[in-house]
Amino acid sequence: MNGLVWAVLLGTLGCGTAGPGVAPLRVCADPNNLPFSNGRGEGFENRIAELLARELERPVEYVWWAQRRGFVRNALSADLCDVIPGIVTSMDSVLATRAYYRSSYVFVGREGSLPRSFDDPVLRKLRIGVQIVGDDYANTPPAHEMARRGIVNVRGYRVAGDAPEKVVEAVANGEVDLAVAWGPMAGYFASRQAIPLFLSLIEPTAMPLTFDIGMGVRKQDVELKAKLDAVLDRKKAEIATILDDFEVPISPPNRLAEAHE
Repeated sequence: MNGLVWAVLLGTLGCGTAGPGVAPLRVCADPNNLPFSNGRGEGFENRIAELLARELERPVEYVWWAQRRGFVRNALSADLCDVIPGIVTSMDSVLATRAYYRSSYVFVGREGSLPRSFDDPVLRKLRIGVQIVGDDYANTPPAHEMARRGIVNVRGYRVAGDAPEKVVEAVANGEVDLAVAWGPMAGYFASRQAIPLFLSLIEPTAMPLTFDIGMGVRKQDVELKAKLDAVLDRKKAEIATILDDFEVPISPPNRLAEAHE
């Protein structure tokens, strides 16, 4: 799926008490992507963006885009917005802030004792659901790692197209025995199932599974990055509470203090 799907041209959610003439903080966000963001401002990225805007004494103005390939090129680089939350800080097409959390792909299951590695032989005996981006079952890091090991008892659940919660719901309803999903999404939807589900962080592999997550600005916006970094540092405790409210699994070690110094 090339390019970016235009969702809603512009949406504004009030935030702060900035005076007249104060430029808004224009945030590119997906209008239908919980737990990260939605058009009603119910995601944790909405809450963190609004916290930052209050500290900067600027109102939030959302530019709603479905996050697909070309997102940065068609939104941030085209000057439709000033900041994109929830980007991997190693992304070279943006100037990234310091990380405000670090998370990983996780296993999701109905039992408290779950595998922690793709090398666990039990994986060959289970029906496994995995998040995929395309139709080839080999385009997310976990899909690559399982394919490399010859683990083929896998069912794919598309991140784009299917509701993102389906891979977790498949565990709850017994459609699969185990799921592999991106941690923030897995934690949020697992906590909302009718039966208890459990998560385990997956041990490191040759392909990265754990990522530092920050915000992206245009490469020339050095001053804005510095201001956002200062707020992210000052409001660490409040941001941690927001992440905890959304059941975001945090990966050790905590590298946030030194990320993007």
